[in-house]
Amino acid sequence: MSKLHLLLALFICVTCISCSCDKPDKPNILWIYVEDLSPDFTCYGNNLVNTPNVDRLVENGILFTNIHMPASVCSSVRSGIITGLMPTTLGLHNHHSSRDLASAIFLPDSIQTIPELFKEAGYFTFNHGKDDYNFWYDRRNLYEGEFRSIGMYGMQGLKIDWNARDEGQPFFGQIQLYGNKHIYNRKFKEKVIRPIDPNSIEVPPYYPDSAFIRQELADHLECVELTDYEVGQIIERLKSDGLLENTYIFFFSDHGMRLWRHKQFLYDAGTNVPFVMAYFGEDGVIKKGSINNDLISGLDIGTTSLGLADIEIPSYTEGADFLSEDYTPREFVISTRDRCDFTIDRIRSVRTDEFRYIKNYFPERPYMQANYRDEWKITQRMRALANGNMLGDIPAMFWSDKRPKEELYQVDTDPHMIHNLADEPAFEAQLVQIRSLLDKWEQETNDKGQHPEGADGLRFMFNRWGEQCINPEYDQFK
Repeated sequence: MSKLHLLLALFICVTCISCSCDKPDKPNILWIYVEDLSPDFTCYGNNLVNTPNVDRLVENGILFTNIHMPASVCSSVRSGIITGLMPTTLGLHNHHSSRDLASAIFLPDSIQTIPELFKEAGYFTFNHGKDDYNFWYDRRNLYEGEFRSIGMYGMQGLKIDWNARDEGQPFFGQIQLYGNKHIYNRKFKEKVIRPIDPNSIEVPPYYPDSAFIRQELADHLECVELTDYEVGQIIERLKSDGLLENTYIFFFSDHGMRLWRHKQFLYDAGTNVPFVMAYFGEDGVIKKGSINNDLISGLDIGTTSLGLADIEIPSYTEGADFLSEDYTPREFVISTRDRCDFTIDRIRSVRTDEFRYIKNYFPERPYMQANYRDEWKITQRMRALANGNMLGDIPAMFWSDKRPKEELYQVDTDPHMIHNLADEPAFEAQLVQIRSLLDKWEQETNDKGQHPEGADGLRFMFNRWGEQCINPEYDQFK
């Protein structure tokens, strides 16, 4: 063999060895995290909206139809997802906890948040906007940038993104969108999207068919379209920066839209949210254009994100990696509701494929006991109609002075969850079985909602809301 051939063979050998050692870049993970938005996109069958960008995510990913969040208010949901644990497991279940040092809740040293695990694995982490976690933390441990400890202040983070990372470094990022809260941003909304005709709306049976309800629902659909517009901007930015084909995109909302029976309540309208997972590259692990009807918990979002990055999933997590080879679909999902702002309540729910079970621990308190929505004109109109016996039988049930201790709904035949089967003899076996699931879960996880909230947390709410705090738990401060 000539020297030239020998050198050429040696070069090929070294090149092959070098190539075999190179690992492909780790994928980027991006959460597009939306506030107060129900699954009313075109891909979910709503033909009144035009949402091509979320449809584009579906074409390149998986549409999830049966995801349910661990709670029905933002801070509790976000605390659960970012830790991979039910908020009730860590005592993070009361909305807007840890807003001052006196009432601060600290995570155990053994618990790391999802972004901390990504940082430990070499990822650049950022959160473009809201945190809203119910524990006290130094934001620098979770996300890049200079931040103070977060409690009462600093919920809106610095607007940094993937451009701040080192060259070639993978990122785990969150971009927060306003979702249904764009309802307060009418001027911007009118510049971007077309109006939705309120007369085209199909009003759910638990609302009166009134002009003000129709307008509210139309406003929500306009917020859906505006959110889709923002998603399109994010996709194009990823594409222009050369990142689109190596980024897994998780698009989801924290809970349902802002009205009663949705946000803060445990019907499907409150816990079932839009969720699409997309990957525009050719080497991803998801089946593009597919639909997943399995029961999914919001806790699974963080766990699955870790799995995609090949990061070891902590043994303590209550989330599941629904893309793993050994994944077994859930038989049920638990959702919780506790104190929301100054309104003290406790509700637990079990969602199976067939039924939604709800347990009200304060049946003597109305569903719509005093709450922050009382300042809204739409709430005041509803109360006036309820007081005048003008709501109609079905809407009036939610505005009565008390509520049942247990509720049971058959989800296929009663998707709006109107007909309570808890007292029906024909469903006694199902009631007993699903009730036992909740009892077992409460014991196994030591549901912290079983215990009254501490005086410091209640005092903060009392100082914040004053005379609106009418629950007897506040009597100690009067």
